[in-house]
Amino acid sequence: MLTEPKRIGWDALLMALLTGVSAWGAIALARGPGELSAVWIGNGILVGWLLSRRTARWPVYLCAALAAELIVRLGSGDLLAGAAIVTGANLLEALILAGLVRRFVPDVGDPKRWISLGGIATSSTLLACIVSGLIAAGAMRLLYGAAFWSGFLTWFSAHVVGLVIFATTTLVAQREGRRMFTAPGRGLSFLLTMGLIAAIALAVFVAPYPVLFLAYPPLLLGAIRHRFAGIALGVVLLTLIGSVATALGHGPLWLAEVGTSGRLALLQLYIAGGCLMTIPVALAMAERKRLVTGLRDSERRYRMLADYSHDVVVRMRADGQRLYVSPSARDILGWEPAQMLGSRESLVHPEDLDRQQRLLAEVIATGEPRTAVYRIRHKDGHYVWIEAVTRAIPAEDGNGVEAIYAGRDISRRVETERALEASRQELERLARFDTLTGLANRRQFEERISLAVLGLNRGAALSLLYLDIDHFKQINDSLGHATGDEVLRSFAQRLLGCVRSSDLAARLGGDEFVVLIEDAAVPSAAEAVARKLIERMRRPIEIGERELSVTTSIGVAYANRPTETAKLLATADAALYCAKRERNTYCLQAVGADAPPRSVARR
Repeated sequence: MLTEPKRIGWDALLMALLTGVSAWGAIALARGPGELSAVWIGNGILVGWLLSRRTARWPVYLCAALAAELIVRLGSGDLLAGAAIVTGANLLEALILAGLVRRFVPDVGDPKRWISLGGIATSSTLLACIVSGLIAAGAMRLLYGAAFWSGFLTWFSAHVVGLVIFATTTLVAQREGRRMFTAPGRGLSFLLTMGLIAAIALAVFVAPYPVLFLAYPPLLLGAIRHRFAGIALGVVLLTLIGSVATALGHGPLWLAEVGTSGRLALLQLYIAGGCLMTIPVALAMAERKRLVTGLRDSERRYRMLADYSHDVVVRMRADGQRLYVSPSARDILGWEPAQMLGSRESLVHPEDLDRQQRLLAEVIATGEPRTAVYRIRHKDGHYVWIEAVTRAIPAEDGNGVEAIYAGRDISRRVETERALEASRQELERLARFDTLTGLANRRQFEERISLAVLGLNRGAALSLLYLDIDHFKQINDSLGHATGDEVLRSFAQRLLGCVRSSDLAARLGGDEFVVLIEDAAVPSAAEAVARKLIERMRRPIEIGERELSVTTSIGVAYANRPTETAKLLATADAALYCAKRERNTYCLQAVGADAPPRSVARR
């Protein structure tokens, strides 16, 4: 997260003041023009400042740092050429490190990138310090006659330690601001921890005994309790106290007769040891915190989705024991979630229980999700249709597999589907049945007779009766269509009473009716139907208070060998024509017979 100061001029001035003061202190402790400090602080401050600002503003800060350090070096007695070269090397070092980090980790405040940031920052620091160290050591060699390699190593170690400590400190301070000291749980505890580090560091660097290791435990305590803020300020205190004490001739480092450069190296190793011990701990704890926070956020989002979802979310063991039921069960099923925990198999409709148990077993065994529709009993007693998707998930304890399903109320959908199916069936019925009489209509008759004629090729027998009501037009004209409709309905009911369930009785339109008789002896079966119907029609039809005498004429065609549909229809029509000459009778005609239709006398 980048820090955007309101006034860049004042911000750059503050940064220049910090780098200038740190440069003055380091040069003063080095005791002499051109000599090198044990820890170079200024570059760490500059790098931390740059990484906390937009790249476009870097030139302003680089120029401010250049001016501040150049003024300090010239004021300390350095030659202009040497001061310019060393200052340029410092700026190049800071620019290389900040540029590489910005290139590969644009947001150094993102906790997800801290592990990768550690590796990138380490390799970039080493590269930047090697480049600046070679330039600075060459300048010291030319201007002051200093040893090249010893100067390079002193510069390299001082700058590596300074960058690691103070770049981290600056970044933490820029990111947290006052929260570095005032964050919840950090105030007094942070001050006491830093005070402990400072007191022990002062004690070990004043004592003439080799007890430097005693400063590490409180430094580690600071890392554990306060993360990077604790490391940053703790190592700064350790560095400042150790550098000042050693420069003034105090501390265990003077026990070793290794010269000034040797003491510098030992001090740098000591400070680097503190960094190596604490920074990995802070990174590991930061990563752990990030993972725990991510897990907590994931659980919170899951809980929020489950608790506020309109679907019923249920987590259950492989044996069907419910471990969690979302609050939406209250709205959909009327039960409190706690009331649905456990097995509660009685809540599932008995007809659906076995299927649901098999589905759960399949999900657990295969790991593949399954969708099922079943009924669950509402608290009020009625059943609710639920459509649920069941998935296998790892068990909470890590052993075995559990299942989670999300179910929604589809009762309205089921009702709609049933209504649509009923409508479809009704439309199908209307498409195949006569609405007035309930008999089959012309469409169904044509389908059936086509199949029946094909059956003649397999040796079957077939009879077709053509019927109409005698003088029906007169009934309609004299008594009205309503009476005519009642006559048609009564005639249809009597016709149905004369045929077998396997026979087809149909109304073709008006007063035209047909009966199709298959797989029966011909023509005797057809004659039996005709005689029975003529007999039944002798009884008057009662319509309101009126009784009507209605008769029928029937033409019977029969075939026991292959023929065509048209020929069968024509034969039946000819037989009907024969019967209508006399009325109230029927005529027989074999398909393809040379003799005319045979009229049967009334009985």
